[in-house]
Amino acid sequence: MADLLSREHLITLLVIAGLIGALVAATRLRPGAWTVPAGRMLAAVILGNEIGWWVWLGIHHAYSASYALPFQLCDVVAFVSVAALWTRRPLLVELTYFWGLAGTANGLISPDVSEHFPAYPFLQYFIQHGAIVAAALFLVVGLRLAPRPWASARVLALTMGLVVFDSFINLVTDGNYLYLRHTPGVHSLLDLMGGWPWYIVGATGLAVVLFAALDLPFVISRRASSNHRSSVLRGDQGS
Repeated sequence: MADLLSREHLITLLVIAGLIGALVAATRLRPGAWTVPAGRMLAAVILGNEIGWWVWLGIHHAYSASYALPFQLCDVVAFVSVAALWTRRPLLVELTYFWGLAGTANGLISPDVSEHFPAYPFLQYFIQHGAIVAAALFLVVGLRLAPRPWASARVLALTMGLVVFDSFINLVTDGNYLYLRHTPGVHSLLDLMGGWPWYIVGATGLAVVLFAALDLPFVISRRASSNHRSSVLRGDQGS
């Protein structure tokens, strides 16, 4: 696994943060028709990077249904984010936002990759995770496609559905998708939540908190807008 917060890791995070910051700032400050091809180029990067990983596994005879099926959260959100970038449908945007920032971003902080720069697995891992986070922020912060009311609850319900689905996949493949059988082989928040199955309970609670925190700015914004409209109406009625 990559050394947590090593020089290599920190430089990689800084590069990713710089690229994401530039994209989001440009989108927010200079919106326009250019954001359509930009979003689709980002979608192509995510999809091409995902497919490239399977090709690499096949070339190296390393493919196994126990770990290489696209059912890990980051793989699922990769395809969801591609569709969101291409169509900008509200539910897809919401899934990309909550899953990307509550889940995939954690993979940037505690990377589960054994190779070092410039090995392909290292590049593929950080491109995948960085591009998904970029997609989430590009859509919601840059393009201002705010999550709708009750978005966090919808995404949480779909997350629980994915947990049930991956539990079945783990039984069939003897895999560890969503880390439902054991924690990843890297330092992460799950290590602080006890052994199996308590870390799953803890992770569920953490997901609820993170989803609520990510949704909070939009809840506050909607309430402020509603209060403003109410005060305007009261003012009109009073006059």
